[in-house]
Amino acid sequence: MYNERDYYRPTGFGGFSFFPPVIKNLLIINAIVYLVNNLLLANIIIDGVPGEYIITRYFALWPIGSDSFYLWQLITYQFMHGNFMHILFNMFLLWMFGLEIENLWGSKKFLIYYLTCGVGAGLMQILLAPAFTGLSGPTVGASGAIYGVLIAFAMIFPDRYIFLWFLIPVKAKYLIAFFIVLEFLSLGNMDLIARFAHLGGALVGFIYIMFDSRTNIKLKNIFGSFKSSSGGGTKTQFRRRPRTDSYVEDAEFYDIDSRKKSSGGVTQEEIDRILDKISQSGYQNLTEKEKKILFEASKKS
Repeated sequence: MYNERDYYRPTGFGGFSFFPPVIKNLLIINAIVYLVNNLLLANIIIDGVPGEYIITRYFALWPIGSDSFYLWQLITYQFMHGNFMHILFNMFLLWMFGLEIENLWGSKKFLIYYLTCGVGAGLMQILLAPAFTGLSGPTVGASGAIYGVLIAFAMIFPDRYIFLWFLIPVKAKYLIAFFIVLEFLSLGNMDLIARFAHLGGALVGFIYIMFDSRTNIKLKNIFGSFKSSSGGGTKTQFRRRPRTDSYVEDAEFYDIDSRKKSSGGVTQEEIDRILDKISQSGYQNLTEKEKKILFEASKKS
């Protein structure tokens, strides 16, 4: 049954959705929370206190040990933002780098990954920031989870070109590595930016992907990507696992086996070739057959 699976068929140009379900809902939820908290509740006084202060008291992320800390804040702080530019920048990065990850992974896996990076970012912020900076105020924003998305994009599509200021082409692996280095160099700055959350989200994302057997990205492939000038990049390998069913009503499954190729089957080498093509020229340049092969393979992984 479909409702028993992480089943998601992308829709849009060539089977690629520009607003896949999780990203679309994250954009909507973040926008609603921002409007309610920063515009509506800011003008409502409850027992002499602005409504937004009450929301911040219970749903922003406060340091462990303070009277305001609650466990659920590790999730809720990810949907709160301080000002319009804060939410605009975060949501733009989520859409820009996350849509292709969700299309590739599927919605369930992407949501788990996103929230996990956000929780890891929050833990690193509240555990380390007070010791290194002395700051003990609340943390808000999706930036930690966004840095997890950036890391995922850099690991899966290292040689994809990103146009900096819409003009200067820079490979994803270099641009995102620069962001991470900049965060390290900025640790300890009293600029009220949650640097530890950014690094925490990136670290949790890196560990998640490295230990995800379905993604199977190796360290040697990542470092080799930086050394190589051929544009090969990191490859995502799909492994076959036993299935309890042999038929799905509207989807034909390809038998993936790295050792042999039969009629109706496709080798691991073919999957690698398609992923290399995505890394070099983008998903939109795949043929319909290649998109179908990749889509079916991702459901088997």
